[in-house]
Amino acid sequence: MEDIVYRPIGRIRSPFPDAKGVPIQPSGAADVVGRVEVREPYAEGLKDIEGFSHLILLYHFHLSAPWKPLVVPFLDTVERGVFATRAPARPNPIGLSIVELLGREGAVLHVRGVDVVDGTPLLDIKPYVPAFDRPANARAGWLEGAERRVGDVRADDRFLKE
Repeated sequence: MEDIVYRPIGRIRSPFPDAKGVPIQPSGAADVVGRVEVREPYAEGLKDIEGFSHLILLYHFHLSAPWKPLVVPFLDTVERGVFATRAPARPNPIGLSIVELLGREGAVLHVRGVDVVDGTPLLDIKPYVPAFDRPANARAGWLEGAERRVGDVRADDRFLKE
């Protein structure tokens, strides 16, 4: 299979200078404000984005450790398959966060719910559409019940590059 190459379209800015201590999901960072700085060649693609209340940010986990098939996720003490977790150490370290759009100034989006390290490379932005993105009968697997603790848990160094 051929290699796939992505180039960042911008950077995500947050108050978190390093990965340790970052909230582990946007719901755990509900009041954290940040910016999405889109590079000039892509800025025109932001046209009409102001009509959406929330955005899906896709980004590169640039500080994550090499992937392993089994990991102990932040909300558990049991080893789980990496694909059954949101752990950042993945075969393709792509992250996803749904953030609230507060406003736009040119090529800068002001957002709330930022759960990433400052300077994280941005790969793509998609509008969050409740009718498309919120399945009615979704289940949370092994996370049932554990998701209530997301606001209290912060990242440690278990998934960082050495």
